[in-house]
Amino acid sequence: MILDNDTAINGILRLSAVDKTFHIGDSEVRVLKGISFSIKSGEFVSVVGPSGSGKSTLLNMITGIDAPSAGEVLVTGRSIHSMSENALAVWRGKNVGIIFQFFQMLPALSLLQNVVLPMDFAGKYPRNERRKRAAELLQLVGLADQLHKLPNMVSGGQQQRAAIARALANDPPLLLADEPTGNLDAGTAEDVFELFLRLSAQGKTIVMVTHNRSLAARVPRLIELNDGSISRDELTGREVEAA
Repeated sequence: MILDNDTAINGILRLSAVDKTFHIGDSEVRVLKGISFSIKSGEFVSVVGPSGSGKSTLLNMITGIDAPSAGEVLVTGRSIHSMSENALAVWRGKNVGIIFQFFQMLPALSLLQNVVLPMDFAGKYPRNERRKRAAELLQLVGLADQLHKLPNMVSGGQQQRAAIARALANDPPLLLADEPTGNLDAGTAEDVFELFLRLSAQGKTIVMVTHNRSLAARVPRLIELNDGSISRDELTGREVEAA
């Protein structure tokens, strides 16, 4: 996807003084506390922090699943929480690819059909081109020989690779990965992480939430949350190289 000059210069993602407070009975729980940062097009960023630090809530702000109590979230230059639910759903389908810890593959559809589905919803590509594009994406992630298998016929690592292909289906400018290696063994997690490195080297913008500190340290930029605030935001000195 080609970004406009303003988005490319000022950041594909920008959070400004974002707060999130949940009301539980008579109590208020402030989960995010004045979060501000921006991410440029092509950056690979890891987000770490202990359980309860606000990582999942932060992702929900970026995807538009939840709205901030205060502050603003801009993604691809859009103030996403000013959109209606229908407009937000359409926007999300074209602009954000989401990769989950537990894959979220539809069990009755083949891997190929799972990757085609986001294109059907978004209508971004001509109908007669969608299966070809899905096959090319599955080839990209090393599943060229698994196209017509159901999710339960392949390994967890292969399902996660297929989920990455699905997230790429509409060529979104932003990929969000929520604990993408958390349900995988160490060797398979390394394979999936190497795939993220290759995608980053090709110019994809990636935000990866992870508990895996060793993987996070290999990402060019690291943001750490503690108790709803950013305690660390720094470049790791790592550079992504094309495989």
